Amino acid sequence: MLKSATYALPALLFITTNLLPSCSYAAPSAAPKQSKVPKLSGPVANVNPMVGTAEHGHTYPGATVPFGMVQVSPDTRIETWDGSSGYHYSDNSIRGFSHSHLSGTGVGGLGDIMLMPIVGDVQLSAGEPGKTPGYASRFSHTNEQASPGYYKVFLDDPKVTVELTATARSGLHKYSFPTTDAGHIVLDLQHGIGNSVFDSGLTIENDTTVSG
Repeated sequence: MLKSATYALPALLFITTNLLPSCSYAAPSAAPKQSKVPKLSGPVANVNPMVGTAEHGHTYPGATVPFGMVQVSPDTRIETWDGSSGYHYSDNSIRGFSHSHLSGTGVGGLGDIMLMPIVGDVQLSAGEPGKTPGYASRFSHTNEQASPGYYKVFLDDPKVTVELTATARSGLHKYSFPTTDAGHIVLDLQHGIGNSVFDSGLTIENDTTVSG
């Protein structure tokens, strides 16, 4: 039985998670530049990943590719029927960003390998912003953007901009932190949507690589 499955890692600006099954962390040598998202054309330009994220649609807005192993997306809730995809448009806080999601099923599951950037004291549970301490953060749909294969949001509490994209087997994260010496990244292996995690673990291979 796991004694603990929530970890705080030093804050790095770029994170790649790979479901083969290792996680790699690479720190850039300079401050991150403003991301330039390619302009979409053709039928894909008409795709709106937010469709179905409200009411009882049970979809998620995060990044994936057709038939990909990874669906990297924000999790705003992990329980109840309307939380079966991990995200509901009516919510105003994000618990973290995990790498496997079901879309439109009406039954919860997955939500594996959750990461969350934080600033300040390390918190090892999500909590509820404004009520109980934790790593969850408030956000606004005004500062949220979703397009095919790309997701971006500004986290109000740590003042961190999160950008997500995916390949067939990897999820890529970019976190733009404010100027701070108290930035961290939470890795919560107990996080799951709709059910409990039965077994998980990790190995810190070196200063830039975590596997599990």
